[in-house]
Amino acid sequence: MKRIIFGVFSFFSVFMAAQNQRFIYEYKFVTDSTDRNKTDQEIMYLDIAKKGSKFYSKKIFAADSIREDRIAKGMRDFSGIDYGKISFAVEKSYPDYNVLFFNPLEVDYYKVTDQRKMDWKILPEKEKIGEFNAQKAKTEFAGRQWTAWFVPDLPIQDGPYKFHGLPGMIIKIEDKTQSHSFVLKGIAKIPNNREWKSDSEKKILGSLVEVDPDQYKKQFVDHRNNPNKGMRQMMSGNAKVNIIDESGKPLDPEKLFREREKKAKEENAKNNNVLELYLLK
Repeated sequence: MKRIIFGVFSFFSVFMAAQNQRFIYEYKFVTDSTDRNKTDQEIMYLDIAKKGSKFYSKKIFAADSIREDRIAKGMRDFSGIDYGKISFAVEKSYPDYNVLFFNPLEVDYYKVTDQRKMDWKILPEKEKIGEFNAQKAKTEFAGRQWTAWFVPDLPIQDGPYKFHGLPGMIIKIEDKTQSHSFVLKGIAKIPNNREWKSDSEKKILGSLVEVDPDQYKKQFVDHRNNPNKGMRQMMSGNAKVNIIDESGKPLDPEKLFREREKKAKEENAKNNNVLELYLLK
């Protein structure tokens, strides 16, 4: 990323060079609905190329680069890598805007083909956001009511996360409870010879599991209730699995499983305000 474009710039030049652009968003979210004063945030990238777009965490991007570098050097120590709090990635193909959602659940990586439509209501209200002249729109999606601001001068029908379909780039979107929001913070040029790679090609420990949203919901709930299911299945199979700590000392699997289940229950109690609220209903 050589430079950030934000402030005074030409809408036309940004639009004409929309391919191979990185739109940088700040994602703010409240994970616990009983403690709305505690807000987390993460910087997210929306990389746009001729083939489509990919939305993912800046920290995941950095972490994957460090991990691949260590593998190339023959290192087996992956400690100290910060993967952030956002594990998902969203890919949209152009021009049909088919949506693929990727997210790990324990040892497996899920690829969700999401064909749910967004029924947008474009409103007359307009607002200046930074140097953008934005227009208001609303929709309901995945259990939440959303308010978006899009820029007709940037006629790219895309936006953060799975959001798309408005006659302009979405630069800000927030749910009605104000517990999840995405706000554009900058735009950067990506070299023409560097296009994003699909997470379908990502090297993973387990399997790539292809599902639809309903099937993913079932797996998501099952994972919350049985956080050790995948690991137990792996250990009961033909593969030999040795569980060690960072120093290389063997760990007692049953003790580890009990600790993971206890921690998962504690985290689930606090993680009751997920972005796609339908998953918990």
